[in-house]
Amino acid sequence: MDIRNIAIIAHVDHGKTTLVDWMLKQTHTFRDNEEEMTQTTILDRNELEREKGITILSKNTAVVYKNTKINIIDTPGHADFSGEVERVINMADGALLIIDAAEGPLPQTQFVLEKAMEQNLKIIVVINKIDRRDARPVEVLKETEELFLRLAKHTHQLEYTVLYAVGRDGQAWTKLPATSFDRADLTPLFEEIIKKIPQPEADKNKPFKMLISTLDFDSYKGTYAIGKITQGILLPGQNISLFDFEKKLGNFKVQQVFASMGLNRIEVDKGQTGDIVAVTGKNDVTIGQTLADTSEESGYPTIKLGEPTLKITVSPNSSPLSGKEAEFSTARQLEQRLTKEKKTNIGLAISGSESGNGFDVAGRGELHLSILLETLRREGYEMQVGRPKIILKEKNGHKEEPYEEVTIEVDQEFIGVVVEEIGKRKGKIIDVKTTLKDNTRFLFSASSRNLLGLRGLLMTKTRGRALFASSFTGYKPLSQNISQFRQGALIAFEAGKSTAYAMETVQNRGTSIIGPNEAVYEGMIIGINNREEDIDINVCKSKKLTNMHTENADQAIQLDPPLMLTLEQCLDFIADDELLEITPKSLRLRKVHLKKIDRIRSERRLSNQFSSESFL
Repeated sequence: MDIRNIAIIAHVDHGKTTLVDWMLKQTHTFRDNEEEMTQTTILDRNELEREKGITILSKNTAVVYKNTKINIIDTPGHADFSGEVERVINMADGALLIIDAAEGPLPQTQFVLEKAMEQNLKIIVVINKIDRRDARPVEVLKETEELFLRLAKHTHQLEYTVLYAVGRDGQAWTKLPATSFDRADLTPLFEEIIKKIPQPEADKNKPFKMLISTLDFDSYKGTYAIGKITQGILLPGQNISLFDFEKKLGNFKVQQVFASMGLNRIEVDKGQTGDIVAVTGKNDVTIGQTLADTSEESGYPTIKLGEPTLKITVSPNSSPLSGKEAEFSTARQLEQRLTKEKKTNIGLAISGSESGNGFDVAGRGELHLSILLETLRREGYEMQVGRPKIILKEKNGHKEEPYEEVTIEVDQEFIGVVVEEIGKRKGKIIDVKTTLKDNTRFLFSASSRNLLGLRGLLMTKTRGRALFASSFTGYKPLSQNISQFRQGALIAFEAGKSTAYAMETVQNRGTSIIGPNEAVYEGMIIGINNREEDIDINVCKSKKLTNMHTENADQAIQLDPPLMLTLEQCLDFIADDELLEITPKSLRLRKVHLKKIDRIRSERRLSNQFSSESFL
C-alpha cells in the first residue's frame, strides 16, 4: 500500500480540525452508525481543547483513499504550542495550509508556513470558508502569494497547488465555484494529496531507523514511542538500539508495533517503511531520541526547538487553606508530575527555582503555561504560582528581551481602546488597514514583557469581540520598563468567613471577586479597588443585632455577583508581591506576605535597596 504523510497547518480557528473530521468521515473510517459520524472536532478529545475551541496537542490519524494510506498529523495553530508543531512536522512529507477566506494569512499562518518550509514540505494551500458572507478568496489568494514570496528560500517552494473549500460541509474544489456550493465533496483534495504530495523518502533495504517525535502512555502497555520509519522495516520481537544522537544508550526488544487507522491504533505484524508507527518495549525513552537496528552506530540529530520566552515559579501551596481541596499537594508530588510533563511537552523547561522553594517552569507564552496549570488542577494538584516573568538574554554585555508582532482586529467603536493600549505598552505600529467587514486590523511590534495581560484586558474592554494573535519575532535590546496596568487590591484583614454586611463595604470600594459566606484568610485578595492603592478590609465582621427591624434590614442587603476570574485572568492580574493559589476547586489571589506588618517591612526594604542602587 502506498503512503502519504501530511501535516495540517493553519492559524487558530481557520478550520483545519473540522476539515480533518470530514476527511475521516468521507473515507468511511467510521461505520454509518458510529457516534463519530455525528460529531465535530473529532480529534480534539482533550476536555480543555473542546472548552477553548483550539488544538493544544498534536495528533496523528490515518485514512485510506484508493489503496493509499494517508497519515494525517493535526497540529496546533497557536504560537504558544509551537513546540508541538516543531516536534511532529518532521514526520510529514507535505502539508495542507488552511487559510480563512475572510481573515486571510495571520501571524500564526506565517509561523506554521515557516516551519513547513524549513522541513522542505510540499504545500497544498486550501482557501477555506469560502461560504462566509465576508469571504474574499481572490484577495486572500494574493495575500498568500505575497507571504510565500516573502518566506520562500528556494524557487520550488513557490510551486504550490490551491484549492477552495467549505470545510464545515466537507466540500472542496480545484477552482473557485461561481455561485452554488452544492454537489461537492473532498475528492479534489484527496486527488491532489496523492498527485502532489511525494511518497516518504525512505529506503526499505537499509537497517531500521526511526526518530521518536512524540510519546503516549498506557497503564497496560507502558510507553508508546511514535515516529516515522525513515529506513528499513520493524518487526515485533526485534532487538533494536536506543540512541541519543551519537551516544548509544542500550538495546531492548520490541514488544508490539502499532499503526494508526482512524482514531485507533491497530497492532501490525510489520512496521512499513515510511509509515508512522507506535512502538512499545521500553518506558524510559524521550522525544528526540532514535530507535535503530543494532547494526547502526548512531542516531539522528535531536529535534531543534525554539527557546522558551516566559517563566513562572510553581511551588507547594503555603496558604492557611492548603491541603483541604486537593489530592496532591507536596513538593515531591509536584516534581514527579512536572517531570512526567517534560517528557511529552518538550516546549517546556523545568528547573529548581532560585529561592530553593518550588520550580521554575518556562514556556512559549501565557496560554502555554496556563494550559499546563489548568491541566494539573484538573488532575487533583494544588500549588501556588507567582507573576509570569520574561526570560532575558545577555548579548555582548547588554540585556535583550523577546519581542512579538501582534495582530488585533476590532470593530470601529473600539479603535480608541486599541490605540491607547498600544501607546501605553510602547508598541510600534507597523500597519493599519480596514477589512471588508469594516473592522480595523492593527499590526504592531512590542516587547513580550509589555504585552503581558494585554489579551485578557482587550477581551474585557471589547466585550470579547477582539481578534488577537501574536508571533515571536526574536530578541532585541531591553526596552523601557512600564508600570503594571491594574488597580489596587482589596485585602482581607482577618481570617474567617465573609459576611454579606461586610461585602457591601467591598462593593462600595471596588469590585469583589468573592461572595458572602466564603472562607478567607489574612492577606487574601478579595476584590479590586477603584483606585491604585491597596486597602485592607475586614470582610468577616457582622452587624450587631439590636432589634427585629435591624435584622430584617440586613436581609435586604443587595450585592452584585462577584467577578469570577479565569486562571489566565488571575495570572494577568497578580503583581510581583502577590501569588495565585490554585486548587481543583478554587482560585485564590493573595499577597506573598500575609501579615500587613510584613508587607510594610518588605516595601521598606525594597525602597531602601532602590535608593542605594540609585545613589551608586
